[in-house]
Amino acid sequence: MRYLEVAEKAAREAGEILIEHLGKVRDIDYKGKNNLVTEVDKLSEDLIVSRIKETFHTHDIFAEESGRHSNGSDHLWLIDPLDGTTNYAHAYPFFAVSIALEIKGQLKAGLVYDPVKDEMFTAELGKGALLNGGPIHVTKTERLDESHLVTGFVHENPKIVEDNLKNFANFIRSARAVRRDGSAALDLCYLACGRFDGFWELGLNPWDTAAGVLIVEEAGGVVTRFNGEPYSIYVKEILASAPGIHRDMMGVLALD
Repeated sequence: MRYLEVAEKAAREAGEILIEHLGKVRDIDYKGKNNLVTEVDKLSEDLIVSRIKETFHTHDIFAEESGRHSNGSDHLWLIDPLDGTTNYAHAYPFFAVSIALEIKGQLKAGLVYDPVKDEMFTAELGKGALLNGGPIHVTKTERLDESHLVTGFVHENPKIVEDNLKNFANFIRSARAVRRDGSAALDLCYLACGRFDGFWELGLNPWDTAAGVLIVEEAGGVVTRFNGEPYSIYVKEILASAPGIHRDMMGVLALD
């Protein structure tokens, strides 16, 4: 089936909506502290859901704004129509559309589209990861003190914020540099193509990471929980990195 073809077309159309409204956001609602949703999130999601349903009538959909659309299918689309909403609301040009397909619980295809740079990151299970059609790979770095890392903060849970502030401080002391850019989907893709060496975060949702995780793994990266156990998009902690620094990052995350 032409899963990625349909998803790419939908993502590009949604990207046009995002660019058209960039800097013109009027209505901002709050789902939680610092958890914004705009009318553009909803426009983008409606477009993507509509396009997927046109082709894959019976598939289930799990989208950030509208929740689960269930038909009892073993095909599940995970959709983040605007990852980086806070950035978008402030016209800060770091945001993306993220779409992934899970079949019988396994991620099979995913994409993340940055409409500002017109960068389309894609992956299919077992077929490698691509940026605008060309292959990408994680870095070969083996030294944490030479690494460029990235993270994010989810504000709804004060304990998560405090825990990650400790992690952030420990990595500031251990790595070359640590960034916080505000889009987990793009952070993962930047790791996949070598712009970052490692990424960790707490409190994310399935639609935040589904596409990016597959892209990282297909680019040769490692994705686990903080303690090295297998990662699931349905758990609330993620550690993704180039293979050469994964164990060292686990060691930093284990610090009190």
